[in-house]
Amino acid sequence: MRVALDATPLTLVTGGLRRYTEELSVALAVEYPDDEFVLVSDQPFEIPGNAPANLRRGGGPRNAAERRWWLWGLNRELQRVGADLFHGTDFAVPYVPRRPSVLTLHDLSPWMEAAWHAAADRVRQRTPVLIGLGLATMVVTPSEAVRKQAIDRFRIHPDRVRAVPLAASAVFRPVAAPASSPPYFLYAGTLELRKNVAGLLAAWREVRKRHAIDLVLAGRNRTDFPQLSPEAGLQILGEISDQRLAELFAGALACVYPSFYEGFGLPVLEAMQCGACVITSGDPAIAEVGADAVIRAGSQAELVRAMLEMAERPERALVWRERAVRRAAEFSWARAARLTREVYDEAQERFT
Repeated sequence: MRVALDATPLTLVTGGLRRYTEELSVALAVEYPDDEFVLVSDQPFEIPGNAPANLRRGGGPRNAAERRWWLWGLNRELQRVGADLFHGTDFAVPYVPRRPSVLTLHDLSPWMEAAWHAAADRVRQRTPVLIGLGLATMVVTPSEAVRKQAIDRFRIHPDRVRAVPLAASAVFRPVAAPASSPPYFLYAGTLELRKNVAGLLAAWREVRKRHAIDLVLAGRNRTDFPQLSPEAGLQILGEISDQRLAELFAGALACVYPSFYEGFGLPVLEAMQCGACVITSGDPAIAEVGADAVIRAGSQAELVRAMLEMAERPERALVWRERAVRRAAEFSWARAARLTREVYDEAQERFT
């Protein structure tokens, strides 16, 4: 089989969309060496550095007409590379269905709170049409929680939707924690409204009234997120390397991720794979991923209590660290690739 994948998420510097596209495309190529995988986009992108020989770059628009990428240009490129199937890794597939396609629906946040995605009008308008008209042969979600939400909201027949769990990159593993003084809580992820960073800051300030514990924020500050003012004990690192993040996971009292809504919660799994104690919200997708290996705080008061407990009894984190590593071992990109390949096969069978 020759599969073309949308490489547009690879134009992003960081984030879950880039991680998903990069890790999945490489895992597919490794797991299925007799297949060929082609990355295509109408924008310049970097191919993964560890790409096997059967994962290669395709082309982009060759003339003005092909710049209407989703209507015209993409299908022309898929014809040129001889693709049997297209995988839309970022909420979209071609408008004209000339071959089977799979659409990844990462979450339903664009349709939940407008303030969460100020620049998502195109996705909000386009994706429901692609799904509703059957232009996407099959739909993939990263969790069973999102699968159920998608079936309910878009009235998709359950047979057309498959949940394929993601995984953490191999770079996230237990490492020696560098010496840290004072101790700190860690938030890893994009700074945006949906992640409830404001709630985290409020909870940490309550803890800091009793204990000299820092809060470290590691991740890209989205342009629509308010700039944070400097204050004692607050460390705003911005984007950092995966290696540095693994060290921070290892040294933190706990990784705190109180997001209002997630499609999967990849930073949670990354922290767990590093052996971190993780405090999360009660979001269904995060609960699905973390199972009994994370501390769930369903309210602001519970978040404060969980953080206070780790501050006052840090030895209790050990049991959560052990559970986290065991649970994280159940996820892998190789498994995600195999499950995704099964969806490709079904899409080919369904396409008429």
